Amino acid sequence: MQYETVIGLEVHTELSTKSKIFCACATRFGAAPNTQVCPVCSGMPGALPVLNQNVVEYAVRTGLATNCAITRGTKFDRKNYFYPDLPKAYQISQLHQPICTEGWVEIPNAENRTKRIRIREIHMEEDAGKLLHDPWEDASLADYNRCGVPLLEIVSQPDLRSAEEAVAYVEKLKAILEYIGVSDCKMQEGSLRADVNVSVRPCGAGEYGTRTEMKNLNSLRAIARAIASEAARQIGLLEEGGRVVQETRRWDDDRGESSPMRSKEDAQDYKYFPEPDLPPIEISEAQVEAARQALPELPETKKRRYITELGLPEYDTGIITGSIHLVRLFERASDQCGNPKEAANWIMGEVLGQLKATQTLPEDMSFDPDSLGRLIALVQSNTINRGTAKKVFAEVFSKNVDPEAYVQEHGLALITDRGAIVQALRQMLAANEKSVAQYKGGKAQALQYLIGQGMRALKGQAPAQEVRQLLEELLE
Repeated sequence: MQYETVIGLEVHTELSTKSKIFCACATRFGAAPNTQVCPVCSGMPGALPVLNQNVVEYAVRTGLATNCAITRGTKFDRKNYFYPDLPKAYQISQLHQPICTEGWVEIPNAENRTKRIRIREIHMEEDAGKLLHDPWEDASLADYNRCGVPLLEIVSQPDLRSAEEAVAYVEKLKAILEYIGVSDCKMQEGSLRADVNVSVRPCGAGEYGTRTEMKNLNSLRAIARAIASEAARQIGLLEEGGRVVQETRRWDDDRGESSPMRSKEDAQDYKYFPEPDLPPIEISEAQVEAARQALPELPETKKRRYITELGLPEYDTGIITGSIHLVRLFERASDQCGNPKEAANWIMGEVLGQLKATQTLPEDMSFDPDSLGRLIALVQSNTINRGTAKKVFAEVFSKNVDPEAYVQEHGLALITDRGAIVQALRQMLAANEKSVAQYKGGKAQALQYLIGQGMRALKGQAPAQEVRQLLEELLE
């Protein structure tokens, strides 16, 4: 029997506000444990929350960028459960009136066409803390710095049908969130993570199968592997005559397998009720329209513009516009060198090559973004050749050197004195009499060898075309 995989994602993104959602504590990542905590976010009795207005603004911005309807009258609910990283034993979230509903984004599917993935809702909530498990001491330690960090949870409909589609969907959300400036989306820091709901059903069946959930997957690789593994596990159970149990499972990316964690809760298990310490929120049409007007150019619009106005290939634009950090580098380089196509070629070649070789993420590039355009300009002005420029860029990428200063300090500029080039070539020919004789005897490929020797004698610092032309003249 053939089975179809059905996937829904709950994507959590930490917002880039300077303070938490209900208190003034900082949200800075990497602080010493339990140093960004106050009576409000640690759940002390009598401490009352005050809503951070920026969180609402970021939520409206996200909803508009994902084609959602904005709920004019929204409110918070209290979600009750106990876990050691949640000191209040409840979480302030949204169940009944989420701030954004019925949106969508589009992704490429397997046929390289566009597929619309529906978003059921986006709601605001506070993050929980973090447990650190110490196997040596046989203990778990609680860090409450993350308690109260503002989150948006973006809940999709079960429209995804493969791990590849799920990854494309998360990549699209990540790009949108980065473009509109609401989150840094650093998955390695937990700023973007996903709960994955997976079920399988016979192909052609109308009803969904029993779903399981895997929580807090914080890399695209983990999302893809977890989906593939869980789908295979469920199909194996059904093929053996068993049944899938609705449950939450823990994904171990190192071992490439999941294990049962707890039975899957439904909304009634959390005993939701309206949050008594926060009033309802009224969002005016004027506020929504102001947020709409303030939206920047989004990935798909930018991609179309790059193709139609700049003449860039569709594949290149897809890669570049997939990251706001590559977009910023591309646009700065284009401004500096005045040649968007050449800037795109360098990003697709040397920049992506350095990122891959050093296992660096685009958001972690540390060199001056103007340096790439200035380096391209050096090539265009025949100050250096492309081969030298690639070597210089490696230094720019790793050490943030100034390209012009580096070229000058290391004597890498092209030799433009025709007399000096001719003198170097005469000396080279004198040292390669055999190859000269072969060329004059009709062996055409000997010229390529002599060109190579000439470039070596000039240390690659003369235009190759000029070297070839002068050699042909000297060999007549």
